[in-house]
Amino acid sequence: MNKHIVTAVASFVMGGIATGVFLAQAQPAGPGQPPMPMQAPPGAAWGPGGRPGPMGPWAEQMHDRMQRRGEAMRAFALLYHTDDRKITPDDAKKIAEGLLLWRGNHSWKVTNVAPEGDAIGFDFATKEGSSIAHFTIDPKTGRFKRLG
Repeated sequence: MNKHIVTAVASFVMGGIATGVFLAQAQPAGPGQPPMPMQAPPGAAWGPGGRPGPMGPWAEQMHDRMQRRGEAMRAFALLYHTDDRKITPDDAKKIAEGLLLWRGNHSWKVTNVAPEGDAIGFDFATKEGSSIAHFTIDPKTGRFKRLG
C-alpha cells in the first residue's frame, strides 16, 4: 500500500516538474510585436514571480499589514512574555479594567474578583452592579475563559 502511495506521489511530482519546464520555455516575440516592458505600469501590484499580478489591492493590504506588524514589534521590543506571569487577583482586576478601557467601554466595571481553584474569577457588571458575564484568567499564562 505504501509503495503505491509513494509511486503516485513521485509520478505526480515528476509530472509537475515536466509541466513546469515545458511552460517555462520562453517563446521569442514575433516580428511585429513590441518587446515586453521590464517595469510595471505605475500603481501595479507585484504578483508571483516578480511580475505585475492579479493580486491587485490584496497585495498592497498584505504589505501594509506586515509593515504595521513590524512596527508594533519594534515598539514593544523591550517587553517580553515570561513563562509564568504570576498574576494576582489585584493584577487580574487591573487587566480586566484595562481590557474594558481598551475596547472603549467606560460604563462597565469589574466585580467579584477572587481565586477559583487554579484560576482567578471575575465578573463584568453594569454600574448598577448586575453581572453581565463571568470570566476566569489563568494566573500563569494570562489567558481568559468565559464561563457565563
